[in-house]
Amino acid sequence: MLAAVATVTAVAALAAGCGIRSTSVPVDAGAAPSRVPCRTPAHDVTSQALEDIEVQVYLVCASQLMTVNRSVRLDSAEPDRIRVARVLLDELQKAPSADERQAGFSTGVPTGLRVSAARADDPAGTLRLNEQPEDLPAEALAQIVCSYADSETLVTGGTVVLGGPGDYAPRGYPCASETKTRPGEVPTLGALERP
Repeated sequence: MLAAVATVTAVAALAAGCGIRSTSVPVDAGAAPSRVPCRTPAHDVTSQALEDIEVQVYLVCASQLMTVNRSVRLDSAEPDRIRVARVLLDELQKAPSADERQAGFSTGVPTGLRVSAARADDPAGTLRLNEQPEDLPAEALAQIVCSYADSETLVTGGTVVLGGPGDYAPRGYPCASETKTRPGEVPTLGALERP
């Protein structure tokens, strides 16, 4: 009889599960846990050419934006702002290296995307893309905004000002902590007035 009671108690304990009660209210607990490390090995800077510089770009890992270091060479034939914007965009479009892939990194920035200087009537600091920013995948836009936001030369009033190929007014995009943790939900500021 005592063995039967012990068996029933053990079965009831197993049936209770992990002790977390179910709820009818949806709960947003953020991204699911991931086993990928989201860390790449350090680069050996001693072997780089003197013309190369180290830059950081944001890639997607475990549904969040995380920085990776890249070694790039700048072409001095272009103005500084556009040169920096193009170099960063090029790095975002590259397929992650073997080490980056193994660490869980990916990129969603389209390879055909291009960036150019502002138009004459654009607000100061505007960069123009050959696609409307709002038409890009949200994670790709977040990657671009946060990578540009880390460069002092590409930020205006705390935001990255982007326009597209059409007549829509450029918009300011901030890279907030929420943008990095939830890159699928990039907040957009209002359209900026032309001077």
